[in-house]
Amino acid sequence: MSHAEPFRFFTERRLVELTGRRARTAPELLRHLEDVSGASVFFHTHQAFLSHHFQKPVVYNDFAIWAEEALREDALAEKLAAVDLLRFTSVRELRGALVAVLQQHLARSGGVARECPPGEEFHFCRSKSFVMSTGLVAADVREFFALLERVSNVSLYFHLLEARLRLGRATNDFSQWLQDRGEPELARRIDAINPYTHSLDEVKDSILRLGRQGGWR
Repeated sequence: MSHAEPFRFFTERRLVELTGRRARTAPELLRHLEDVSGASVFFHTHQAFLSHHFQKPVVYNDFAIWAEEALREDALAEKLAAVDLLRFTSVRELRGALVAVLQQHLARSGGVARECPPGEEFHFCRSKSFVMSTGLVAADVREFFALLERVSNVSLYFHLLEARLRLGRATNDFSQWLQDRGEPELARRIDAINPYTHSLDEVKDSILRLGRQGGWR
C-alpha cells in the first residue's frame, strides 16, 4: 500500500497446517526452531493474540507454554516468555532471540534434557495468510478514525502485528500512514501502544481515544 494514497483496510484468512516436525526435548525444539520457516516461528509466537482477542493475551508464546506444561522446565519457560516481541522488526531477529535462550539453557543444563510424556510432543505448525481488502478506504485522517470503528479485530491484527513483524516493517501500518499524512505526533502515540500487553479490543479503544483527543472524531 502506498502511503501517499488513501488508507485501505485489509483483512486476512489463515490456513494452518502441520509441518511434520515435532520435539520431545529442549534440544529437539532448538534444532527444529533453527530450521523451520519464518511462518512457523510467527505462528507460534502470535497465534494466541488473535485467538484470544477479547481478553488480555497470555504472555506466554507456544514455546514457553510447552516448556512449562510438557517439560516442567519453569526456568526455561520464564525466559522464553520474557522475549519481548515488540523489540523486533523481523522474524529472523525474533528467531535468533528464542534460539539464544534455548542455547543458554542447554549450556547451563550440562547436556541433561528432560523428555516430555508421550502424546505431549511439540508439533510445529505454520500458517499461510490470504490477504484481502475489506472495502473500507479512508481518504483522510478524519475518515480513517470513522472507519476504524467498523474494522474487525482480524484487520486490526494484520495492520498492527502481522504487517510490522512478518512483513519486516519498522512500524505498524496505521502509524506509517499517519506519519506520511503529516501527523507525526499522532503516529508516534499509536506506535507507543503495545499490542502485546492488551487485548485487540483494548488496542482499538486506545487508538480511537487518541482520535477523540486530537479532534478527529
